Amino acid sequence: MHERQNRSELKELVGVDPVRTEWCAAFVNAILELEGIPNNEDHPYPLTARAFLDWGSPINPQDIQKGDLVIFPRGTQGWQGHVGFYIGRSAEGMWVILGGNQDNQVRYDYYDPKRALGIRRWTE
Repeated sequence: MHERQNRSELKELVGVDPVRTEWCAAFVNAILELEGIPNNEDHPYPLTARAFLDWGSPINPQDIQKGDLVIFPRGTQGWQGHVGFYIGRSAEGMWVILGGNQDNQVRYDYYDPKRALGIRRWTE
C-alpha cells in the first residue's frame, strides 16, 4: 500500500493522513490493535517511533524473534525515529523489517542491526 495511491485506505487503517504525517508508528499501533495486542496509543507521544522504546519488554539483539518491534534513528532531531516489525535476516546479515512509511508505503526493507536503538516485545 502506497501513501498516495492508497491514501484513503491507509488513513482509515492508521488514523492519520499518511501524506501529511509521518506514519510508521501509527501503522504499528494499528497492526497491534488488529492483532489484539496493546498498542502505544496511551503514550504521551503515540505517533513517534521512539515512544515504542517504552512499550513492552526490552529484547537483546541475539534473542530477536519474528514480530518483535525494532526502533531505529531517523532524521536529524533526537525525537525522530522509525519503527517496524522484525521479519528475519538477509543472507548479508541485514534485518528485514516490515513497516509503514518505508519509502512512502507499507513494505519490507533492509536495516543494519547495528543501528537499532532498541528491540521490544509484548509479553503478557
